Amino acid sequence: MSQSARLLELRRDRLLTLVALAAVIGLAWAYTLLGVGMGMTAAEMTAMSSPWGAVGELPILFQPVPWTPAYAGLVLLMWWIMMVAMMLPSAMPMVLLFAALRPGARAVAAFAAGYLVVWGGFSLAAVALQWLLERLALMTPMMAMASLGLGAALLVISGIWQLTGWKQSCLRHCRSPLDVVINHWRPGTAGALRMGLRHGALCLGCCWGLMLLLFYGGVMNLWWIVGLSVLVLVEKLAPAGAWIARLTGAVLIAAGAAVVAIMLYA
Repeated sequence: MSQSARLLELRRDRLLTLVALAAVIGLAWAYTLLGVGMGMTAAEMTAMSSPWGAVGELPILFQPVPWTPAYAGLVLLMWWIMMVAMMLPSAMPMVLLFAALRPGARAVAAFAAGYLVVWGGFSLAAVALQWLLERLALMTPMMAMASLGLGAALLVISGIWQLTGWKQSCLRHCRSPLDVVINHWRPGTAGALRMGLRHGALCLGCCWGLMLLLFYGGVMNLWWIVGLSVLVLVEKLAPAGAWIARLTGAVLIAAGAAVVAIMLYA
């Protein structure tokens, strides 16, 4: 194969990968905006949710839903698709680089699958936490925080993580896809899956604290979903992303302290 033909094939593969990623991200966002099977759109849930509403004062329509296996599965699907919508855009540079270095739909799909499996694991943990918070009446049936104390704790925990060396190490990895290529390359489809799992794990290490803030602002609160998605993109892609992460951490800790002050002096 001539060099020009090879370059043409690489460009075609890159375009196909880009289109496939855009399609998956678009479908995930569309499903999220439609409410992921919750009976109303994300915009409607955002408008009706009250972060500090008391469960006992909610209308019958919004009373707690029994946690049957079917409902738990629906909530898991909600979290996982939401994570795809929020996190896959920031992983596109890594996936496109991988596709350029190892052409072929099978390997690229394996890499992307590994990445998304990690966020599926996070989604499972988030469902367990949501179930526990609802059982303790710390979340409303509209999946919004119902405790100022817990809200303050989430803000501070997320803020502290933003300032740790672990966060910065994971963020450096996410900001430098070449690290995966140089130090963690694995051959074959199984190797592509392992690389995707590793990249997903480091991405999770970078962003899990920010994703916890969905419990503070409202799991299906559209403003928080969009805002956190933008923040993740800025941290990973903007030239000053590492400093923005530190600044965000300081702001979150200050916000948590302000919530505590409100509790003490209101």
